[in-house]
Amino acid sequence: MKDKVVIITGASSGIGKALAFSFGNEGAKIVITGRKEAPLLEVSQELSKLGIENLAIVSDVSIESDNADMVQKTIDKFGKIDILINNAGISMRAMFEDCDLNVIKTLMDINFYGTVYATKYALPYIKATKGSIVGVSSIAGYRGLPVRSGYSASKFAMNGFLEALRTELLHTGVHVLTACPGFTASNIRVASLGADGSSKGDSMRDEGKMMASEEVADRILKAVKNRDRGMILTLQGKMAVLINKLFPKLADKLVYNALAKEKDSPLAKQ
Repeated sequence: MKDKVVIITGASSGIGKALAFSFGNEGAKIVITGRKEAPLLEVSQELSKLGIENLAIVSDVSIESDNADMVQKTIDKFGKIDILINNAGISMRAMFEDCDLNVIKTLMDINFYGTVYATKYALPYIKATKGSIVGVSSIAGYRGLPVRSGYSASKFAMNGFLEALRTELLHTGVHVLTACPGFTASNIRVASLGADGSSKGDSMRDEGKMMASEEVADRILKAVKNRDRGMILTLQGKMAVLINKLFPKLADKLVYNALAKEKDSPLAKQ
């Protein structure tokens, strides 16, 4: 990773922040983006204290022009792009029946179109360096999760997009990785949207029993070094994908029962 230029979207907290330190500690030059300036600058200062060269860009991945601007500022500063990590994302927690359709649109705009926009503008530079494009996806991109219909839809779309892109780029030397962490201790559940689009403000799961963001980041770093095409973390995640493929009807029941046990799950009321 020495002197590689790495763009990480959604890097002001959670997995994105952890990725900035994992890659930065390996000698990479880090570009971090996020919508909120204050926490983004805090991460930038922490990186600088460790001697990690970095550039913080306030940017909203759901806005196409912000992505074009992000790429141009990176090129102006560092002259190249080696790795793009599409990490920015948001979740939801509501039954589709009760959900305002703008919630679904918001998730698609951030999780899916954010990946499309950033990749579109960074791709010419990544082709030049024969670098890597990474999508931080989810088990929800392999197996639809109830109460998270919009989130699942956005991650299925991301997975399909990256698979198609990987195939298009097969003979270009560009590496495409789809990384699916499973349930990870981060703020994504706290920031998840409710039926009306407002932030839920708390987690419905025991964050202490989940994989740490730092471990996820280290595993993604290793996968990029190895130029792996995909990774599914946690035994629970691997079992969910396998059972869904082999026994889809059973998977429906298992997933329903598991998520009905979450705190305040609307599934438990049915």
